[in-house]
Amino acid sequence: MSSEPRSYRLEQFPEKIAVVQLGPGAEVPDWAESSSLFSITATALETSLVCAARNVPKKAKQAGPFTAFAVQGPLDFSMVGVLARLLQPLAEAEISVLTISTFDTDWILVPVNAAEQAAETWRTAGHEVVAATPVLPERTGAAKSAEKTPSKPAAKSRTKPRESNDR
Repeated sequence: MSSEPRSYRLEQFPEKIAVVQLGPGAEVPDWAESSSLFSITATALETSLVCAARNVPKKAKQAGPFTAFAVQGPLDFSMVGVLARLLQPLAEAEISVLTISTFDTDWILVPVNAAEQAAETWRTAGHEVVAATPVLPERTGAAKSAEKTPSKPAAKSRTKPRESNDR
């Protein structure tokens, strides 16, 4: 018998999220703002940015807006079928998604106009959906120093996402 949960708790974040396509090797633009979820994924063919939708220029190639749901974690890398259990009910309800995995958890982006339907679909399938309280990242190191010396702007934090393996 597996010790992995059959149901999960998802946190629904209030911000609107955009997925923006940039060229290969592109730098993160100044307008890109972090929110509860901020992700940069680069391949040889493109750079994709997941960020707050509020300042994305209309001319940028983008999709969204999306609502972000985070699976309450941390989720161990040995867990199997987490995304399958969460995405199957949405597929049956014909709700499109984009998934992103971080070291601790999985994120599911749903079009804003389908967010409440997705939440209800998960509840019907036995999962719990709660409103999330966005947390601002703790400022440390160079960013903290920059606050004390206003002449130096704080550097943008960039992290590489781990590779997804459908836990």
